[in-house]
Amino acid sequence: QVQVEESGGGLVQPGDSVMLSCVVSGRRTFDKYAMGWFRQVPGKEREERECVDSINYSGDTTYYTDSVKGRFTISRDNAKNTVYLQMNNLKPEDTDVYYCGVSACGGTTTDDYDGWGRGNQVTVSS
Repeated sequence: QVQVEESGGGLVQPGDSVMLSCVVSGRRTFDKYAMGWFRQVPGKEREERECVDSINYSGDTTYYTDSVKGRFTISRDNAKNTVYLQMNNLKPEDTDVYYCGVSACGGTTTDDYDGWGRGNQVTVSS
């Protein structure tokens, strides 16, 4: 069974930067899985999570939703079973709970992912 644990986030001001980290354990072939970051408004269902970005198993292919292009960067370190989300120039509309997901096939919908962390709150407010 896969374990996914996110860290980072918190309360920041508009324009600030923050990095989220996600460590995956329980799977010996982390470097065979795509990873993604999703965000979800509290009270919404998992199926309504928005895919913020994703990265393929080798790290050479990434996807970003339009609202974060140029501001967010997803990366991974397969030696550490870790994926990162560097968030720059944060805006109040980036406030959400951010979840890390594990996928055997990649994709941008929650159905494509079968391992999730508990989520980390990022609040952007002055």
